[in-house]
Amino acid sequence: FRWKSAPSSGSFLIGQDSPCSRAVKRYNISIIDGQTNVAFDRKANAVSKSPAIEVTDLRFAYGNRAVVNIGRCHLARGDSMAVIGPSGCGKTTFLHLLAGLIRPSAGVIQILGQDISALRATELDRFRGQHIGLVFQRFHLLPALTVRDNVLLAQRLSRAPIERTQVEALFDRLDLAGLEHRKPSTLSQGQAQRSAIARALVHGPELVMADEPTSALDDQSAERALALLKESAQAVGAALVVVTHDQRVRGHLDREFEMDAQP
Repeated sequence: FRWKSAPSSGSFLIGQDSPCSRAVKRYNISIIDGQTNVAFDRKANAVSKSPAIEVTDLRFAYGNRAVVNIGRCHLARGDSMAVIGPSGCGKTTFLHLLAGLIRPSAGVIQILGQDISALRATELDRFRGQHIGLVFQRFHLLPALTVRDNVLLAQRLSRAPIERTQVEALFDRLDLAGLEHRKPSTLSQGQAQRSAIARALVHGPELVMADEPTSALDDQSAERALALLKESAQAVGAALVVVTHDQRVRGHLDREFEMDAQP
């Protein structure tokens, strides 16, 4: 660092600080005998770990039938959570509520500090595109596009700037190198799943959500898929939510949230 008029000490922030994003790191500066020293402020950065998800008194109903009824659910940034419950208990509906794909009947959903219920449709689409990565159960890769174009579709929709080297590094990390120009119909299930994960991560989201990522897999493949999701989310500093009825997921993520079938 070079200063025209240097302070003897101070601090600076790197990252984005807004109501929707708290991806900020604080560094301390000190100058001793003309030497500039920069140190990562662990205490300040630990304090700034605000919630990725904060749900209060959430209810969603079809007509008079309650599908989701949750008093409180909380997930800190950078942590991982399994939402576990039997088929038909409203897990996927809960995921769609968290992603803003459907509106709640009542309650508050705060994602990264933003009350998404208060956003207009266009604002919600923009927020989702910029901050959330989704891995759907059936992947939803567009058959007419190559793997690379499918992955970059999320980045184009979010309008997030990304370097070519970042895309290549993501493909390498997910063992997709060499598959960039293949069509989804030529992929194995594992390759298609990794492509869907890459699409969810390419724009650097702060929250990644996956719907039933292990339900159709054998034990070894299921464990590998969970590890891949967790490691991939950690690599970009994102919180992770896995929605599943698969009991094999237990113990693999930081915490578990149980959902019961509604009467």
